[in-house]
Amino acid sequence: MFVVVCAGCGAELTVPLSRVVLPAHAHQKYGNGIQLPVLMEPGTFAVDPEPSGPPWRTWDQVDPEEAAARGIYAPVPVLSDGEAGAIVIAPGDARGTVLIPEAAGGYCCGLDGGDGPNMACGACGLPVASRIDDCSLWQAVWFTPNAVRRVPVPVRGGGAAPLPLSWAELPAEGSGTPPFEPIASWGSLLGTEHWWSWSPKWEAAAGRALAHLLAASEGRPVTVPGGLTAEVFQRALDALIPAAPLPAGLPPRRAVLAGPGRPAPDTDAGIFLVPVHPQTGETWAPAGAADPAGPADSVYRVPLPFGVWQWLAFPPAPHLPVPASGGMPDGVLRDDPPPPHPHYPFRADSGTFRNTLVRLPAARSPWLREILEHLVEHMRAGLF
Repeated sequence: MFVVVCAGCGAELTVPLSRVVLPAHAHQKYGNGIQLPVLMEPGTFAVDPEPSGPPWRTWDQVDPEEAAARGIYAPVPVLSDGEAGAIVIAPGDARGTVLIPEAAGGYCCGLDGGDGPNMACGACGLPVASRIDDCSLWQAVWFTPNAVRRVPVPVRGGGAAPLPLSWAELPAEGSGTPPFEPIASWGSLLGTEHWWSWSPKWEAAAGRALAHLLAASEGRPVTVPGGLTAEVFQRALDALIPAAPLPAGLPPRRAVLAGPGRPAPDTDAGIFLVPVHPQTGETWAPAGAADPAGPADSVYRVPLPFGVWQWLAFPPAPHLPVPASGGMPDGVLRDDPPPPHPHYPFRADSGTFRNTLVRLPAARSPWLREILEHLVEHMRAGLF
């Protein structure tokens, strides 16, 4: 367990927190005027390994070799030269902070951190964090890396801190992240609007996974399992991978779901869709698996957030309006209809896709560069 403390005076700025993996949707901007919930679960924190905040440089100010050394292999609009290691928490877990009124800028419905840190240490006044709660952004508090420190604290009640759950224990923790959810906007003159949509979490997770699938394809057609997995990925794969004839003896690539509790994956599948451990960030791997960025004949592991992977790998039983046999007991009414299916095809999150693909060495390939250069056209075509 840790608390975040002010680097200036040492005052505690959070409740005790446990570390978890940074969510795939942490930097997602979703729609326009949308009310998004809190990013982090209460009592948890995550660390962003990427630099963030000013100073900024445009791509034409960055030497390509320097960018590659930082793990960026394709052009990006701007590159941060700020500190890496920003800590993110749920707003309700902050303590001992005050808002900075002159830095309380936002786009229209709340704070967006565009004016720099908007929260200060209540004890010494040092700017320490940015509260984010504007529309279309996940609500969070982001601590400025060089303004705070993490300090370990004893577990409440004494004893040792609990160990991360094993892969075998994780499935019992929940049924996964549902692919559909109600979305609310700040609305119109008629008030707040609600509708059923594909989950923003799924769109971000798919954006990251799609970038890996394209990199793993090496320009060859890729097939994924049928059902919901195909609904999420196959349309974009078919549209984005060049329709060129394969060289003799070079078959299409096949992706399969693999992970804890699943049968051993087919030996002829070159791509595994696997979960990321929600506490440690470890990507699941079968015994003896090669590195995801290894040679072409190795298995490429495409990461998915555990909750999304779990829903794909172990889909819930189909909803039945009445029992499969017999009838409803007397006095019992069925009032839990299944959520409506969104009226539009699935679209991966374009920002997450771009931010992932530019950080894969495969992005140097001309055909992947072309996808990035025409991303706006692909968005207009409904792929993102």
